[in-house]
Amino acid sequence: MSVGDGWLGLRNGQATSLSRLPLSPFAEWRSALLAAVGEGMRIAALFAVPVAPGGAADTHEVIAVLASEEEGLLHVGRGLLAGRTYAALTPACPQAHLFERELAEQAGLTPEGHPWLKPVRFPPAGAAGGAAAQIGVTDFYRVGGEEVHEVAVGPVHAGVIEPGHFRFQCHGERVFHLEISLGYQHRGVERALAGGPDKRTLHYVETLAGDTTIGHAWAYVQAVEALAGAKIPARAQVLRGVALELERLANHTGDLGALAGDVGFLPTASYCGRLRGDWLNLTALLCGNRFGRGLLRPGGVGFDLDPARADRLVPALDAALADVTGAVSLLWETPSVQARFEDTGTVGAAAAAEVGLVGPAARASGLVRDVRHHFPTGIYRFAQVPVITADTGDVFARAQVRWLEIERSAEFVRAQVRALPAGALRAPLGPAAPDALVVSLVEGWRGEICHVAVTDGAGRFRAYKVVDPSFHNWTGLALSLRGQQISDFPLCNKSFNLSYCGFDL
Repeated sequence: MSVGDGWLGLRNGQATSLSRLPLSPFAEWRSALLAAVGEGMRIAALFAVPVAPGGAADTHEVIAVLASEEEGLLHVGRGLLAGRTYAALTPACPQAHLFERELAEQAGLTPEGHPWLKPVRFPPAGAAGGAAAQIGVTDFYRVGGEEVHEVAVGPVHAGVIEPGHFRFQCHGERVFHLEISLGYQHRGVERALAGGPDKRTLHYVETLAGDTTIGHAWAYVQAVEALAGAKIPARAQVLRGVALELERLANHTGDLGALAGDVGFLPTASYCGRLRGDWLNLTALLCGNRFGRGLLRPGGVGFDLDPARADRLVPALDAALADVTGAVSLLWETPSVQARFEDTGTVGAAAAAEVGLVGPAARASGLVRDVRHHFPTGIYRFAQVPVITADTGDVFARAQVRWLEIERSAEFVRAQVRALPAGALRAPLGPAAPDALVVSLVEGWRGEICHVAVTDGAGRFRAYKVVDPSFHNWTGLALSLRGQQISDFPLCNKSFNLSYCGFDL
């Protein structure tokens, strides 16, 4: 697989000087990107950076990161775009559609021929880049016909939940189309990260998506460490892996319980709601915080696992796993649950690949995509976690993948805690490399987390791009509702369980 001379292949967490990354004419860059995606690569990140001060007006570097599972490489290319318009990628490459809408919104770059150029978020007046939009106002898609009706849900929901709007086009109970509109509380996190790192940066990253504290913190510290050329101690690498898998265990368990609740199966729903807390308590045993805040620090970790707490962790893990096994086995043994899960919310492999799904949602549709396997860093270079896939792409598959990943993650944590190496917890961190770029991937519990840092001449963040797995996967939820009963929406929604705040950056 090749994307040409204007692209540079990097390992996950490998920094490079921008001088090694050619700035290609935009037309060449565009052609190479489309050809590479056609050969099986996928877009991990796509964003624009204004040229350095003193450059031509309305000129941007458009940077793309293409992931190649086959090679284990991340291909980075920069295209020089003069002006504010270009030929859209989306008609030939559907997985680019949200990225291009974001380019239009944040950088004011218009993809001519884009079929769905609507707000991704609703930035406030005066925001840098594109024009401000009135919050919640957009041209929603409509299906015509005498018996077609429209159902609008949200953005304000019953319960403690962030805002998001769902608009269904239905014929009776059957859904023709679901349009999802988010971005009602655009927080400006990426703009706040630019100019860092500083004392606030890690806090922004840890709270970027609160249920993925470890995943996003790891992506950030890995980027900073690469820019500084730091070598992380083995003990810190293991503790990071343990924390990441505990985060996966907690959220997968909670999701299985919520799926049970959505079909009215209260035994599993009740048990898993409590058992999620048991996994969170194990994270608290590591660092004193149930979500893992304060554990990961540039250069290593901020807390150690002493022998006494390690001796407590393994029995507690085994007890929690036994309880989860009992609760979840009820799902697989109950025909009424099986009947609701099977053939509900199906997304086939071709559609999943076309829109760029990641994480359990992708693996449930038969795509073998897992950062821990294809782009391993830290402890995952030495301790592999098997990639779990299914082939039906329905709610059942997404639930089954979660359960099997619970088993594998528990095995990983148990083995790593029992063989925790001795040594330091932190490595010294030098200054960040100036005029450099690094791509940092982590397999969070929802899927691939991508952070891209670009530094200026002083080693500060000239740009910092975050791609949460939800950014890739919301379109998959919309596809899963086509042809379904509208009453299946809660179940399909929970089978993806995507993040509003991870999307509303």
